[in-house]
Amino acid sequence: MTHIAKNTVCIWFDREAADAAHFYASVFPDSEVRAVHRAPMDNPSSKKGDVLVVHFSVCGVSCIGLNGGPLFPQTEAFSFQIATDTQEETDRYWNAIVSNGGQESACGWCKDRWGVNWQITPRTLTEALAAGGDEAGRAFAAMMSMRKIDIAAIDAARRG
Repeated sequence: MTHIAKNTVCIWFDREAADAAHFYASVFPDSEVRAVHRAPMDNPSSKKGDVLVVHFSVCGVSCIGLNGGPLFPQTEAFSFQIATDTQEETDRYWNAIVSNGGQESACGWCKDRWGVNWQITPRTLTEALAAGGDEAGRAFAAMMSMRKIDIAAIDAARRG
């Protein structure tokens, strides 16, 4: 029996929740596919036996992937934000998402092939913004010109 967390993020997919969950588990640490449940009967978005719900985690956050059909596509209103410590880690996650049918966006955002949005955010950027003042302004201005975040450029901006 699958343990159901008290609070779980539910992500609506058209029909590929299991593929997405397996991909996330292969890319991010502390991530796994916990259970796959199939539709017990035909319904408006699937047939009996089709994957309906996938229980998984991404970096320790409990999630449910619901294959609900095309009614509600993904938007930037929801994203996973992954904190990174090095450029190698930033590059690895970014490249995994983008090279698997995803696409780049601005300021550390990218989208996977299922339309789910990701922010691959080095901790140095978050720390600069938390510092406030001129340091935050310089780091923010540097970030605004980037797609994937360049840690060395953010650190240089922080120093002024």
